[in-house]
Amino acid sequence: MLPLDAQSAWLQSYINSSEKQKQLYKRTLIVIVISQVFGGAGLAAGITVGALLAQNMLGTDSVTGIPTALFTLGSAGAALLVGRLSQRFGRRPGLAAGFLAGGIGAIGVLVSAITNSILLLFISLLIYGAGTATNLQARYAGTDLASPAQRAKAISMAMVSTTFGAVAGPNLVDVMGEFAISIGIPALAGPFILAAAAYILAGFVLFLFLRPDPFIVAKAISDAHTKANHLEKSSNLASINRRGIFAGAAVMVLTQFVMMAIMTMTPIHMGHHGHDLNEVGLVIGFHIGAMFLPSLVTGILVDKIGRAAMAAASAITLLASGILAAAGPGESMLILNIALVLLGLGWNFGLISGTAILVDSTHASSRAKTQGSIDVGIALSGALGGGLSGIVVAHSSYAALSIAGAVVSLLLIPIVIWAGIYQKEKSISISD
Repeated sequence: MLPLDAQSAWLQSYINSSEKQKQLYKRTLIVIVISQVFGGAGLAAGITVGALLAQNMLGTDSVTGIPTALFTLGSAGAALLVGRLSQRFGRRPGLAAGFLAGGIGAIGVLVSAITNSILLLFISLLIYGAGTATNLQARYAGTDLASPAQRAKAISMAMVSTTFGAVAGPNLVDVMGEFAISIGIPALAGPFILAAAAYILAGFVLFLFLRPDPFIVAKAISDAHTKANHLEKSSNLASINRRGIFAGAAVMVLTQFVMMAIMTMTPIHMGHHGHDLNEVGLVIGFHIGAMFLPSLVTGILVDKIGRAAMAAASAITLLASGILAAAGPGESMLILNIALVLLGLGWNFGLISGTAILVDSTHASSRAKTQGSIDVGIALSGALGGGLSGIVVAHSSYAALSIAGAVVSLLLIPIVIWAGIYQKEKSISISD
């Protein structure tokens, strides 16, 4: 660590130079993009086979939502810790620690499959969830030095890079399964080998190259702005839009709940209709691609046509996905692919628009902590959706689950109207 005087001089050089700020903004995005490629692979591998691994080890469908609930619950605790670490020490240590924890969790899942230990599986899935939380929190790092007009685009760049790993992960299920068998490990544990390596690599990339830390620089710029304008720190509260924070959080929480509920049970639904593991991987691969690949276009749309409009688009897209998943024949790969693509796209619209609303509505003095706290709610909603999904399907049907998700998604529209986001977008001016 630099001596205090040297650190102050270093920060001052960024405060005084808008050119250095722009260079750091670009460098940050490059590092985030690289780390997210690895992070996406780690995220997707576990999502694809987590429910199937539990079904195989426990021998019943009614608990197949538990793995998704556990690693999503684990991501809730990790989101809080990563947010607090980032607020106090910067993005680099917070994000690096989160990804490394996710890698350790993936290794634990491997050991549990080898030893057939249900307890270890559940504990490891909780720890594995840290990678999921960190993968999502990395999107905030790109916004630290972005102007309001660049924020959604910055978010989208972090997310679109996840696509490369996220699409590859599910489509490597068979390959990793065969590799696992060749070294004496159960086939369904194979993707967690990929997850462990991917998360650990993502953590090292961030730890080694996310320097200077964009959040530390952004906080220093914000503090300098406060002093230059002779403002009290308490004036920062005036730039916090609490209604906007609630609306941004609600958009992300609801889209996460709907997406996780339907996605979790899709592999089980497909298995009941005779689809093999390769076909499951294909559908989930398309779904995860739709979650992340459209991000660059989504980011531009959120910045250009508005946060509220894209939140409403999220609701409509999720509605269409739920109806199609419920009405379509389970044997049809085409219908399943379209439904899951729409599910991913609706989530994408909701996450980017909700994140932009949240960043617009917060101040640098408490932004990372607030973001971490909101991501706890997002993770818990995913855990609830994943956990309830197995129960709903066991006692009703996949169609009933899909229709319920479609109805819940419509709540997004009155929320953004209530928050007045559509009225404030043109005039919003948050002092960072």
